Amino acid sequence: MIGLDGLDPSLVNPLLASGDLPNLAKLRSLGGFSRVATTTPAQTPVAWSSFATGANPGRHGIFDFLRRDPKTYQIDLGLNCYDQRNPFVPPKPVNRRRGVPVWDLLGSAGVPSTILRCPCTYPPAPIQGRLLAGMGVPDLRGGLGTSTFYTTDPSVRVRESENVVLIKRTEGQSILTHLIGPRNPKDRTNIQLGLRIGLDPETPSVSVSCAGGTGEVPVVEGQWSDWLKVKFKLGMLNSVCGMVRFHLVRLEPEIELYASPINFDPSEPAFPISAPESYAGQLAQSIGIFHTTGMVEDHTGLSNGRISLNAFLDQCDEVWDEREAMMLYELERFEAGLFFCLFDTPDRVQHMLWRHREPGHPALLGEPADPEIAQLILDHYKRGDQAVGEALKFVDHETLLVVLSDHGFNSFRRGVHLNTWLHDQGLLTLKHGHELGHDAGELFRSVDWGRTKAYALGLGGIYLNLKGREGDGIVEPAESETLARSIVNGLTGLVDEGKGSVAIRSVKTRDQLYSGPFAAESPDLFVNFAAGYRVSWSSSIGGLPPGHFEDNTKAWSGDHIIDPLLVPGCLFMNQPFAGENANLVDLAPTILAALGLPNGADMEGSSLIS
Repeated sequence: MIGLDGLDPSLVNPLLASGDLPNLAKLRSLGGFSRVATTTPAQTPVAWSSFATGANPGRHGIFDFLRRDPKTYQIDLGLNCYDQRNPFVPPKPVNRRRGVPVWDLLGSAGVPSTILRCPCTYPPAPIQGRLLAGMGVPDLRGGLGTSTFYTTDPSVRVRESENVVLIKRTEGQSILTHLIGPRNPKDRTNIQLGLRIGLDPETPSVSVSCAGGTGEVPVVEGQWSDWLKVKFKLGMLNSVCGMVRFHLVRLEPEIELYASPINFDPSEPAFPISAPESYAGQLAQSIGIFHTTGMVEDHTGLSNGRISLNAFLDQCDEVWDEREAMMLYELERFEAGLFFCLFDTPDRVQHMLWRHREPGHPALLGEPADPEIAQLILDHYKRGDQAVGEALKFVDHETLLVVLSDHGFNSFRRGVHLNTWLHDQGLLTLKHGHELGHDAGELFRSVDWGRTKAYALGLGGIYLNLKGREGDGIVEPAESETLARSIVNGLTGLVDEGKGSVAIRSVKTRDQLYSGPFAAESPDLFVNFAAGYRVSWSSSIGGLPPGHFEDNTKAWSGDHIIDPLLVPGCLFMNQPFAGENANLVDLAPTILAALGLPNGADMEGSSLIS
């Protein structure tokens, strides 16, 4: 099974017709090609979790990248967490995806699996076979990816998910600064290492070395360095290892050096990222060092303007090469069972380059769309086809080959301020003296919970401030249905007056979407946006900007968090299958059927092959 994250049928179909996807066309001729219904919401971690478990999110518990503690309203990551009973014991990672993945059912029947980079597999559970965790693996600071930007320009300010370190030129050939590492588990302060940036007046390059690092790495202007391995001491007998890469943006008129998020070292990860634990290191020995974070491509560096588009694309190429090397290495020794490898890069490239498909997209900032940049999206579709071609070399008449995308893609032109809309309906109230906009802040900092009935969080979820569930809930359970209905009616068909178009197609309740033991953890309502719209950046993390709509001017200009009916995924097989009403939850039953096993007890889908 090959996963190609984010491939959209509307782009695949013309490429098939033009002969640009010959290997996928071969699968279509041997078996078939269909659309496949994605999850609500159409998010990567949600969708691939439903693929793995064959069940709706109410049975696996992944509903969004973000979640909240209902007692404190504190925002947290939705994919995993760290359980630390007290400051004197190390934290323990916990996977928030529940349910039984298909590879566990296979293992119980004695059938091995090799799983490469499936989302929501961190920390990995034991498996019969091998597993390398995917989206959800954090950086060394515990987040999805925090970079560091070194600059001599004192006017530079911190942007999203980054640290900025001001450096000064000296009379010598070295600049001494520091590398920001993990947080101290005892007091949550940053642990740092001394960092030396060596200047070479004869060449457009620097060298970087680190106290606690292994040697030094050269960094040529406009290029990425090799990995620099580092070690941070947490205490007398405790340390964590990581690795970091650098990109030298420029040396004049200001020095600008970008440091990637610090990845786990696959040979010595701070927490297990593979099963068995030694597998990640063995894989690195076989194919070379590779990125380990779950969100590999440095899209935030590009969005923040810290690295160029070429630097981002260079990294995407390297990530793809790593993934293909993993796939080929494992296919060479694969004999029987389930093999799965996910290529995430098509999704990231579409997020960052989509604006060039649309002249006039707000994220172009008045510049013309570049057809050559738009073509790079299609080039990644073709590269996915080439990866499928490599996999086909290992397929015989007894092999079922499945190629799947978890969702499609669309434009993200306008953001919707859901929290502001709730405020203007009298359902969310700010503390006295606070106003909408910058003053309100984010993370619900200025919300008066004692006078608030509903709030939005994440990429389209709305929660009711229920008494007995939320820490300061005021909504009586008896009035929750009426309140939910009023929000549904008010948001459904919401018109963006400035553009004369409908921004929200529908709003669904939890009961309409989810069932199972974890359904109660989901938002009470979920908003299905129209094409071109999405929840705004600020509203997703508890902000309240003025107005109900804003142009999306970030490089992240394409998205798929809209009505799932508008962004189905793609499904190819080399054997005939019933694809007319295919759904992601049907893939796990299909895998089990292909290997002669019945559905799992909690699986809701049906096999697509007879």
